[in-house]
Amino acid sequence: MQVLVVGGTGTLGRQIARRALDAGHDVRCMVRSPRKASFLQEWGCELTRGDLLEPDSLAYALEGQEAVIDAATARANDPGSAYDIDWSGKQNLFTACKQAGVRRFIFLSLLDAARHRSVPLMDIKACSEEWLEASDLDYTILRCAAFMQGLISQFAIPVLEGQTVWVSGAPTPIAYMNTQDVARFTVAALERPETGRRAFPVVGPKAWTTGEITQLCEKYSGKSARVFRVPPALLILLQSVTGFFEASLNVAERLAFAEVVTAGTAFDAPMEESYAAFGLDPAETTKLEDYLREYYDTILKRLREMESDLDKEAKKKLPF
Repeated sequence: MQVLVVGGTGTLGRQIARRALDAGHDVRCMVRSPRKASFLQEWGCELTRGDLLEPDSLAYALEGQEAVIDAATARANDPGSAYDIDWSGKQNLFTACKQAGVRRFIFLSLLDAARHRSVPLMDIKACSEEWLEASDLDYTILRCAAFMQGLISQFAIPVLEGQTVWVSGAPTPIAYMNTQDVARFTVAALERPETGRRAFPVVGPKAWTTGEITQLCEKYSGKSARVFRVPPALLILLQSVTGFFEASLNVAERLAFAEVVTAGTAFDAPMEESYAAFGLDPAETTKLEDYLREYYDTILKRLREMESDLDKEAKKKLPF
């Protein structure tokens, strides 16, 4: 198929683009900065400059496309509010798809978005789902929880380097998933008619608390973690304070996730129906313990090689 990937430079979007190419699809990626997306072109993607807030650029990007995969979302360092990209921008994209006659639409959403309407990004995702359900688009909604890749900077690296690991004082078990596995579901949806006009949870094999993740990092790194638990009340206070300043609005919206990560109810869902509908084998899905073990094995091996190289250079400088 001719497939347009929106958000192709992101952590998830690039995995989707790669998977779609490997599956034999012709992939076009709409990006705001082509210079930062040269790796996508090297893989075999066609690049087109576009912005969700620029409707004219959307019409050009959608020309000749049969399906759209929407993996774009506002980033924490983006100026302004998530409502700009994740609501106004998506409305532009939905409208442009209808005008261009593109009916197949894969939308990356968030698990339990409708239950957390006070969280801006959750509310936006829930509203977008409602819009799709009321439309005549042949949509598939994938409701994700969180990605394993984010745990590297939050847990794995701080534990390895002896830095403080900041965690919530009331942790919620979360079913993290590898972005490569999410990409498998996303691309499979293009070829599975039974996934049309339906929403599915797409989450990892097991829900983990921050304490359990920290223990895994300690086990595989051989280091002891320095953990600082942040009271939920402090997160709420930070949200209210940053909300006073327009420049910090995006930060406040991200902090609003405190409601989700401190609720105590597992951020998880049954996956049997999802695997059956997408024709995928659950045994091929990455387990968190395997993901972290592989990360530390790779990093520690590289560190040992670097130490060995330094030793060799030092010996060369010896006078005897």
